[in-house]
Amino acid sequence: MDRPDENVKLPSCDAYFDTIQSKKKLPLSLQESLTAAFAQIPVSSFPDVPNGRVIEIPGDTSVLDAVRILSEHNIRAAPVLNPESAVPADWKGRYLGIIDYSAIILWVLENAEIAAVALSAGSATMAGVGIGAVGAVGAAALGATGPAAVAGLTAAAVGAAVAGGLTAEKGVAKDGLTAADHLGEDFYKVLLQQEPFKSTTVQSIVESYRWSPFVPITLDTSMLTVLLLLSKYRLRNVPVIEPDKPIIKNFITQTGVVKGLQQCKGRDWFDYISALPLSDLGLPFMSFDEVITVNSGDLILEAFKCMKDNKIGGVPVVEGPNRKLVGSVSIRDIRFLLLRPDLFSNFRQLTVMEFMKTLGSTLPDSGNGLVKPPLTCSPDASLGSVIDSIASRITHRIYVVDSEFEVVGVVTLRDVISCFIYEPPGYCDNYLASAMDNLQDNDADSVDKS
Repeated sequence: MDRPDENVKLPSCDAYFDTIQSKKKLPLSLQESLTAAFAQIPVSSFPDVPNGRVIEIPGDTSVLDAVRILSEHNIRAAPVLNPESAVPADWKGRYLGIIDYSAIILWVLENAEIAAVALSAGSATMAGVGIGAVGAVGAAALGATGPAAVAGLTAAAVGAAVAGGLTAEKGVAKDGLTAADHLGEDFYKVLLQQEPFKSTTVQSIVESYRWSPFVPITLDTSMLTVLLLLSKYRLRNVPVIEPDKPIIKNFITQTGVVKGLQQCKGRDWFDYISALPLSDLGLPFMSFDEVITVNSGDLILEAFKCMKDNKIGGVPVVEGPNRKLVGSVSIRDIRFLLLRPDLFSNFRQLTVMEFMKTLGSTLPDSGNGLVKPPLTCSPDASLGSVIDSIASRITHRIYVVDSEFEVVGVVTLRDVISCFIYEPPGYCDNYLASAMDNLQDNDADSVDKS
């Protein structure tokens, strides 16, 4: 697996956005007029989600059922309803947050460790672990007490179990990936069919594995705010509520915005910007050495762990010293491991290439026995061609490759949106201050209930 040099740190929101803005070869007058125009467009003008109804998932839904809902509706995330709220006065009482594949991956990887201990030891007592060593929740997961929610279980529980007397002969390691290697088919039996894992609810995952904040906007919020949240501030989706009503009216995603931009063909400003080569817009943002890749021979769980550790939604799959692109894996692909255990019962030794081949043999339109090849473009491609490619496949990224198909960069939905706007000084300050207050209020409420 190829990662950036340890001394290379991905830029902060400000550094990323400032760099993109400084590299743009756009007339200042065009940027100012376009930004001013977006500031005047209300969110209410943005098209509703398909069928006009936002898919919501009750907090007491099981993890597996939540994955099924996301997969069946072909969505990556959904708001989570508070099952304890009868008639909430506002959205803070009605919603717990957002469930997405990112949070599910965190849960799967972390609990592979706990499942390994539970499978091999059977109980905290057999493992030589007391409640004091693991904690009440961790001990419950190992069978010392009755079923318990999985929220709060951490790698420390497994580390304590091993230190407390679980011998090497039991075959359980201290990290989730190695632990999972010793589970085989029983991983699914433990993780999805036995307590406490079977009873794990969406609510517990949302409360324990927050990937991004849940702060809705209103119908009169400007589209400029939305575009900034989905680009500079790294949100992948933005819930929209009606004033004085606790219901999510719309759910704006990065994908939806880019498809909306594509519909602007024929307008002077869009045609001018979209005709520019990527380099004139500061793209690809990351240098060759910063692009995170996985090798085709890496374990698929390592690929998911890589995405989790780097907070990214997908990685290119490469082969050889020149990093020739042979495929890609996205964070959304975790659903196949959970929904098709019959295909991946040997996942403990499953490589990334084997994972892609297995999917390719079962999914329609795979053709060559692999999943659809990843989207690519040349370094001199126009922004318009990139937008067309991304919108046609509803994917979150396109890989920039040279003539030898070596990965030299990546362009994401976030990057595309950033090309059309800039942030006037202090524009989002009031919104972000309000968002932080709401998040702190929610955290305080959670503490009060526990």
